[in-house]
Amino acid sequence: MTNAPRCVFCEIAAGNEPARVRYLDEDIIVIVNRLTWVPVMLLVMPKRHLSQMEMWSSGLMQRLGKTAVDMGAVFAPNGFRILSNFGYDGLQSQSHGHLHVIGGAYLGEYA
Repeated sequence: MTNAPRCVFCEIAAGNEPARVRYLDEDIIVIVNRLTWVPVMLLVMPKRHLSQMEMWSSGLMQRLGKTAVDMGAVFAPNGFRILSNFGYDGLQSQSHGHLHVIGGAYLGEYA
């Protein structure tokens, strides 16, 4: 085992931390974000720990994208955005790769 920092998303995927799960399969988990800037804030992520760069270049990305679109259509049927943050300047706060699905209200020009 490495001395890597504890990853809360890995803990959620393993069932060791609570989360409101909206979708789960062998490779992907979708949870409700604890942030509440807009009515719908979902996080779509691989269950396995991948960095943001690794996630985007993985063979899993197509399934993650489809899952994000499906979740947006279900939980924000009037429209939604899919976002991905990279690095400090991009406001990435978790090292575990993930997509944001936001909606449920008119988002204006910028979220």
